[in-house]
Amino acid sequence: MKLYNFFRSGTSHRLRIALNLKGLQTEYVAVDLRTEQHLGDDFKAVNPQMLVPALAVDGKVLIQSPAIIEWLEETHPTPALLPARADDRAHVRALAALVGCDIHPINNRRILEYLRNTLGADEAAVNTWCATWITAGFDAFEALLAADPKRGRFCFGDTPTVADVYLVPQIESARRFKVDLGPWPLISAVDAACAALDAFKNATPLAQPDAA
Repeated sequence: MKLYNFFRSGTSHRLRIALNLKGLQTEYVAVDLRTEQHLGDDFKAVNPQMLVPALAVDGKVLIQSPAIIEWLEETHPTPALLPARADDRAHVRALAALVGCDIHPINNRRILEYLRNTLGADEAAVNTWCATWITAGFDAFEALLAADPKRGRFCFGDTPTVADVYLVPQIESARRFKVDLGPWPLISAVDAACAALDAFKNATPLAQPDAA
């Protein structure tokens, strides 16, 4: 498997965690978003959407991190990243979607570059924009954690699920945009539990070969 990704990309980060949890090794291919390498013809030939991550496997290229993570769960079911019961799976998927659909997309690089370059937002305004949507999402995420009687050390129970896979990179992003995590002690406790695992440690942005 060949993983096209960028060290600081939140979607790449979540896929690296999922791959690590599944115990899968990949060839790391760095795509430097800072130099707009993803917009070049070489990468466009890999992924016409020109976004990371992309996973090349068995002569095919998989794109979109939610689809790739679902593929991993279906093709490499152990260890499971979704609970056994359908209602529990729906809950875990909802937590993941809260990040993947409602926080990350409006704070990703394309949006922020538009704010900076087209609308003339300075870094303080960009940080305020990010903090607004991270705060709204984390407030809801924290409430859902607090209300769940099955919550353990992780977002659901005592083993990582896709909810943790999505949450941890968003916490990394929150720190990068100077968001105080103090209001969310349950989220912070999950982050600490994940940080103790090699699968999460080895997926962090600064642990990647293209980090600089």
